[in-house]
Amino acid sequence: MEEFDTDLLAALPRRTLFDMRDAGERVLECHRILDNTDDNIVGELIKNVETFYEWNHYPDGDIYDSISHSQFYYHAHPPEGRPGEHGHFHTFIRPKGMPDDVKPAAVPDYEAPEDPDDNLSHIIAISMDSAGLPIKLFTTNRWVTGEVWFTAADVHRLIGLFQIDHAQPSWPVNLWITSMVQLFDPQIRALVLARDRTVSDWADQHPGTSVFENQELEVTSEMDIDIDAQRTAIEAALKQAKD
Repeated sequence: MEEFDTDLLAALPRRTLFDMRDAGERVLECHRILDNTDDNIVGELIKNVETFYEWNHYPDGDIYDSISHSQFYYHAHPPEGRPGEHGHFHTFIRPKGMPDDVKPAAVPDYEAPEDPDDNLSHIIAISMDSAGLPIKLFTTNRWVTGEVWFTAADVHRLIGLFQIDHAQPSWPVNLWITSMVQLFDPQIRALVLARDRTVSDWADQHPGTSVFENQELEVTSEMDIDIDAQRTAIEAALKQAKD
């Protein structure tokens, strides 16, 4: 489990901290609006689902923004494998939303997909509890989501580009997940760096195998999160941040 020193937030530019603070306010506003009808983020997303099945993507076909080329879905694993978790979101960006010079990492077993737009990058996964609240961020090995591997440096360039800017199938959920990625931007960057360290160490310890397809390595980094604590840390950082 990774730890994040919130004192590091004070080193961020004030503009970045203001953006994070605004994102936190949007997250809480989404919670407030849904709570008015005794709903939550997860319940809102799957409200029209008759039976919720483990492993299935929700909604069917994922959520895709054709302007930013961001994408996400929600799904769940068997509960014995993820104690305390109801399910989690996976977030991505597809190549049409990437800068032209961001390319798949030069890893030994890379195979270009038939459709170049399938060179998608995973950004972060967000674990949710049974109350529909976020509890953890984590990164995964390549085989888990069928992504294409991009270096941490390139994924860092993509984090701020993630945006779901439309109302279907749920405006609050789309706004919430966009804002969550913004609110926890520094933690996501730290987790992506830790992901690459984990993969490198694993490859050194298992020579002659494809680390990216090794199903013994699933979660490559993870971190507990707390929205209120993050907002408090942002306010403290703003009092001492540089211009």
